[in-house]
Amino acid sequence: MTSATLQLDAIEAKLFRQLLGCFPTGVAVITTRAADGRPAGLTCNSFSSVSLEPPLVLFSLRKASSLLGTFAEADGFAINILSERQDALSGRFASSKIADKFEGVAWRPGPLGMPIIEDCLASFECSAHARHEAGDHDIFIGEVKHMGGGGPADQALVFYKGAYMMLAESLRALVIQGRLGSADLDEAYRTLYGTLLRLACERATDGEIDAIEAAVDAIEQHQDADSLDQRIESASRFFSAIAAAGHNEALTLMGQTMTTILRERMTHVIPVRPRPDLFPLRRKVALCLRRRDADGAAGALDELITKLRKGGDVPAEPGGQ
Repeated sequence: MTSATLQLDAIEAKLFRQLLGCFPTGVAVITTRAADGRPAGLTCNSFSSVSLEPPLVLFSLRKASSLLGTFAEADGFAINILSERQDALSGRFASSKIADKFEGVAWRPGPLGMPIIEDCLASFECSAHARHEAGDHDIFIGEVKHMGGGGPADQALVFYKGAYMMLAESLRALVIQGRLGSADLDEAYRTLYGTLLRLACERATDGEIDAIEAAVDAIEQHQDADSLDQRIESASRFFSAIAAAGHNEALTLMGQTMTTILRERMTHVIPVRPRPDLFPLRRKVALCLRRRDADGAAGALDELITKLRKGGDVPAEPGGQ
């Protein structure tokens, strides 16, 4: 087929936005000075580096933004990289309902006079270098003239699939502090993955069931010399494959949360030891899925979790080997 006859589907805007959200980005507040000297700013996750020699960065701004003219007329701007504890600032500078975004916000003028927000992870003060029109956005490129860090030793605020991605770090703290009990986790695994297995019996493709069986194979093939990271990866893959086979995006996101907990507990809390007595139960889960036996699959998972907890004086995990 030639390029002249190739027919391509139109890009659907909602799906385009949704798929772009699969790429996690940092969050920054872009600031500048209006013509009358007042500070102006907005939240942005389109910040990117461009060049090292000279040091160039960019951000993009919607043509419909009320601040487009302000940035277009300014002779510079500042990029303020937010930490995860500054999510309220992100919301403030993104809101169209707050007239004075800087009211109550600690900031200082940088050497170029651009507003630098206090306690950010990093800041880059730039002189205007270039501006380009691109579809419904304008791209602003700045040359970095001054930069700074020295904020609190926090994680960066990350935006992912339309939400702030702080959950993993919060879960890590809960796990290490021992605030997630085994009984509650067992109940969560039974409820979540039992539901996913029932959905998978209706929706899974043969290839997705093959992936679950491959994860079981990997667990059974581990040698004593294999590293903890390898064992954790295999255990995580087993549950991730079940989640994928259930074809429910909301439950899959919950499954990712449980996978994070599993990884942290196996790394920091629960000693991992070989459990060949569990091999038949994982096989039974996969076999029942192949037969589209929802009750059998959920029952095998329940038996697996129960046996893990009764497996001896060394505590075990749903991913235990």
